Amino acid sequence: MLHNKILENYFKKLIVLIRNKHTNLLINTLILREQHYILVTKSMVFLRSVITNLVGKDLITTQEWTVEELRATLEVARELKRMYYYLGPSRMPDYLKKKVFIMLFYAPSTRTRSAFETAMELLGGHAQYVEARMTRMGEGEALKDIAKMYEIFGDAVGIRILDKAIDYKYGEGHKVIREFAKHANVPVINMADDQEHPTQALGDIMTMEEKLGNVRGKKFVIMWGYAPVIRGYSSIHADMLIATRFGMDVVVAHPPGFELPEKYVEWAKQNTKESGGSIEFVNDYRRALEGAHAVFPRSWCSRKLAELGASKFGEEELRIYQKYRDWRLKMEDLDLMDKHGIITHVLPVLRGYEADDEVMDSPRSVIYEQAENNMFAKAAVLLLTMGGLV
Repeated sequence: MLHNKILENYFKKLIVLIRNKHTNLLINTLILREQHYILVTKSMVFLRSVITNLVGKDLITTQEWTVEELRATLEVARELKRMYYYLGPSRMPDYLKKKVFIMLFYAPSTRTRSAFETAMELLGGHAQYVEARMTRMGEGEALKDIAKMYEIFGDAVGIRILDKAIDYKYGEGHKVIREFAKHANVPVINMADDQEHPTQALGDIMTMEEKLGNVRGKKFVIMWGYAPVIRGYSSIHADMLIATRFGMDVVVAHPPGFELPEKYVEWAKQNTKESGGSIEFVNDYRRALEGAHAVFPRSWCSRKLAELGASKFGEEELRIYQKYRDWRLKMEDLDLMDKHGIITHVLPVLRGYEADDEVMDSPRSVIYEQAENNMFAKAAVLLLTMGGLV
């Protein structure tokens, strides 16, 4: 436990640090829990009532969490980030000590696995990596039985299933996560499926708020970008949904034939009615870029591919892409944006295709901060759903 004098000095330095960062954060109170001091901001005191509701809750889509729950998660993510940089990782409280997060991967990952493992380590718990191909499900073991076993062995389960793992057939990965959640009586976290990537979306909106301030009314362009490979809807849907929940003016720019599924379009429209934001779909990416505060260039597949799968329509899909090779974010395109506008990407960005190297390495690019914030967003989701603050 920190001595009172050390704690007093800690808060004095923290308040100076916060003021230097030009935020309006005010330290309101301090809660003693199991020999750990928990920082609670004024806004978090207001939101503590929703924190208890998140214990044991699945995160399969952000649409199933209230705006208050999403904002509480972002507040926790920011507090964890401040602790990390002020206290250092070795002095962060073991909020999830002796707890296990089982990660079931059907699809590969560069960042998601690493971010979740680091998050669990920082919180004092353990992340267990399981590849689906190493289980017995390929021999006919029922998903229900696997779910019940992992419920026994772990305190939460994450599942990643998309793209090649399901032949790019829309809905197949999401179906697996829903079935798993139906049988497992522990939180189930969507670590990316063919429809959404909710923890990614939280880190993305956290980054836009850091860089742009209040994002309400800010213009966010999700731009289709050419790529010589097939990519699904996951992060496109996720960012569109959370941005419209937070009152942004979202413009989705794509060539004809790359319309998004109706369910997600309708969700986004409903979100704007409740948040005061807007959603627009256009076929001219340069017009979309005018005055943009944030731009996310990324390829996604056609509706035909999503229906038939890559094994049946993949070659034709790639031929269609060739028609739109000019859909690439270039340095001259940035002049169309707001002068303080930023470039985001969930990564991997296909450099030289979706966007030029110069764009992704320019001062406007926030892709590495975005990746870092995604780790803290994931940590916050784990902390809240696994009951580390109650």
